[in-house]
Amino acid sequence: MEYRYIGGSGLRVSELCLGTMTFGNEADESASHEILDRYAEAGGDFIDTADVYSGGASEEIIGRWLARQRRDSLVIATKGFWATGDAGNDHGGGRKHLISAVHASLRRLGTDYIDLYQLHCFDETTPVEETLSTLDTLVRTGLVRHLGVSNYAAWQLQKSVDVARFRGWEPFVAAQPLYNLIDREIETELVPVCRNEGVGIIPWSPMRGGWLTGKYRRGMTSAPAGSRWDGDKQPWLGNWQDSVDERVWRVTDALIDVASTLDRSPAQVALRWLLQRPGVTAPIIGARTTEQLSDNLGATGWSLDEKHLEQLTAAGEQPLPYPHAYLARSPRRRP
Repeated sequence: MEYRYIGGSGLRVSELCLGTMTFGNEADESASHEILDRYAEAGGDFIDTADVYSGGASEEIIGRWLARQRRDSLVIATKGFWATGDAGNDHGGGRKHLISAVHASLRRLGTDYIDLYQLHCFDETTPVEETLSTLDTLVRTGLVRHLGVSNYAAWQLQKSVDVARFRGWEPFVAAQPLYNLIDREIETELVPVCRNEGVGIIPWSPMRGGWLTGKYRRGMTSAPAGSRWDGDKQPWLGNWQDSVDERVWRVTDALIDVASTLDRSPAQVALRWLLQRPGVTAPIIGARTTEQLSDNLGATGWSLDEKHLEQLTAAGEQPLPYPHAYLARSPRRRP
């Protein structure tokens, strides 16, 4: 396992982050602790959760495991925004909710500080100054060490960065977007903002809900019964009918071809591609079993060569939207 700094911060983390959305749901506490032990044994130190995962059970499971570990050797990240109850202010980026959410996460995690606290999305109903000043206070009081976001549009991140800089408040150092070989929309605007502003990219769903593990092949007309793409089991990614087209199969074909050539699993190749993308700090790997985790950990310790990088990248290229296509064709000189 190698280590990288998150964006322009001094926070160093392992190059694969362990996502824990399965904890308390698809993986019970015993299985979750086995996964955490295996990840730590491999040199992993970056664990991501959220207050809404399994209704708070994910944080609680991590907290009970954390009690047996050396706290300072681990980087614990969690997220807040969505409602965890039915109170009127129990959601969003307002001061009342954020302060309550952080204290609740600290109790569930059994720790006195959070290394990376992230907003699950942008709150258009709350002044950005209220959100950012509250987060700054949480850092200054020592409850939170660093700040990040998830599911932000490029303009939302840029606005937040600019306001924080103008006010002298703690900046965001991490962004957690959907990003993988197929879902590459962030490359147009969000990636340039992150790279320009020193914000590290921590991609979620690097396997695209299991699609990039190699179990889905060209010629299939529907998802296997019981799989994650069967029905509406992952509404955040869409359903089979709306998500399968020629480009998706082209990426799938290229991934399987490269994996076969290198004698690697498709999951390892998909993760390795992300690890070598500009601006990426650490993809978030999720696992229901230690076997799945072990396969994902095989993405470390080697690199894709330029030939295979280009093959994978080209397979998923999409036409640029306006004005990016226009600007790409325009001469870059003064008239």
